[in-house]
Amino acid sequence: MADRVTVIGWDGTPLTEAARGALGAATLVAGAAHHLALPEVPPAAERIRLGSVALAARRIAGHRGTAVVLADGDPGFFGVVRTLRDPEFGLEVEVAPAVSSVAAAFARAGMPWDDAQVVVAHKRTLRRAVNVCRAHTKVAVLTAPGAGPAELGLLLDGVHRTFVICEELGTEREQVTVVTSDKAADHTWRDPNVVIVIGGIGGIGGTGGNGARIGAGDGGWIAGRDPADPVRGWTRPADAYDGPLGEGETELLRAAQLARLGPRVGDLVWDIGCGGGAFATEAARAGAAVIAVDRDPEACARTEAAARRFGVQVQVVHGTAPHVLENLPEPDVVRVGGGGAAAVDAVADRRPQRIVAHAANRDTAERVGRGLTEHGYQVECALLQAVELDTRAWTETERSVAFLLSGVADHAP
Repeated sequence: MADRVTVIGWDGTPLTEAARGALGAATLVAGAAHHLALPEVPPAAERIRLGSVALAARRIAGHRGTAVVLADGDPGFFGVVRTLRDPEFGLEVEVAPAVSSVAAAFARAGMPWDDAQVVVAHKRTLRRAVNVCRAHTKVAVLTAPGAGPAELGLLLDGVHRTFVICEELGTEREQVTVVTSDKAADHTWRDPNVVIVIGGIGGIGGTGGNGARIGAGDGGWIAGRDPADPVRGWTRPADAYDGPLGEGETELLRAAQLARLGPRVGDLVWDIGCGGGAFATEAARAGAAVIAVDRDPEACARTEAAARRFGVQVQVVHGTAPHVLENLPEPDVVRVGGGGAAAVDAVADRRPQRIVAHAANRDTAERVGRGLTEHGYQVECALLQAVELDTRAWTETERSVAFLLSGVADHAP
C-alpha cells in the first residue's frame, strides 16, 4: 500500500507550497493529461492517466511509495475523494482542495450560487438532472461525455432556459458562452464543462421553486432550495386557487394522491386533467418537475396562473389525452385526473413507477383497476369519504366521496 496518498485540487492557479511539496516527493502521480503535464510533476514518478478512478485506486493501493492524485477543482465535491476512501481500497488520504468548478463557473458568470441546485449528469442520471433543471430556476450541471450541454438542451424541449456554458475552466482554452437552451445542440462543446441553467418563473432575483425570494439583499439561510415554504401542509385550501376546483381536486383527495405518488427532486410528474392546477403546483412544491395537461384552455390558463402565484415551475400542455401524451418525456409518477380508463391505459403503457387515479363510482373504479392490473401494476383502491363540519354548530357543510386507485409498478423502488 502507498505510504502516503495526497489528493491535490487544481483550478489553474499556482499550486500552494504544501501541494508543491507533496507533488515533488511523489513516486506515483495520477491525473488527467493536463495535470500530468504540469512542470511540478517529478520526471521519475510513475504516471497514471486518470480515467477510471477505481482502477487508479487499485494501482495506488498496490504501490510502495508516495502517491499524489491531481483532480480539477475541489476533489471532495463530487470528486475523486469519495472513491479513494472506499473501504475496498483501504486508502487514507490527505486533501489539498482548490476552488470547485461550480464555484468558478458562477464566479465567471458573476452570480451568487448559494441558492442553486447542483447536479451531476452522466448517461445514467441525465434524465433526472434535466428534471431538476425543469423544476428549479438556477441549477449547476457537472456534465460528462454524452450528457453535456447539447443533450441538456434537447431534453429541455418546450422549456425555455438560459445556459451559461463554462468550458475547460482554469486552462488556457477556458471559454464562457451564453446561449438559450434551444440553441445548445447547434454547437460542439469541449469537455470538461459546467453548465449553469437559469430561468423559469421568478428567475434571478425573483421567487424560487417554492415561492421564497431568492437573490434578496438579506440572503438565505440554507444552500440550494429553501424548504421554508410559507404555507404548512402538503395541500392548500380550495380558496387559494382562482375559480372552482373539480371533483377530483378536493383537498383531502389531493393529499392522499400526493402521499401515494411521493413526488421528489429529480422526478418528472404528469398531471393529466390538471383542472385548476392545484395538484400540479403542490407536486412542484415538493421539488419535482411537473407537466400539466388539459384539453380545456381555461384550465391550462388557471394552472399557469397558479404556478406563477405560488412561484413554482410547471410546464402546461394543451391537448387531449391519450393522444397528447405521445410526445411527452418519460414520467416517473402520474396523476390521472381526467380522461378515464383510456387515459390510464395510455399512461400505463409508458411504465411510470406509480400512477394514481380517482373514480366517482365503483364501475369506473373496477375498469381502471383492471386496466392497471393488466399492465402489470399492483393495484390498491380505497373509498375516501370526507365530511366538512361547521365547528360552531358542528353541522355538515360539505360531503365528498371518491374511489382512490393507485398502481405501483413491479420495477418501482
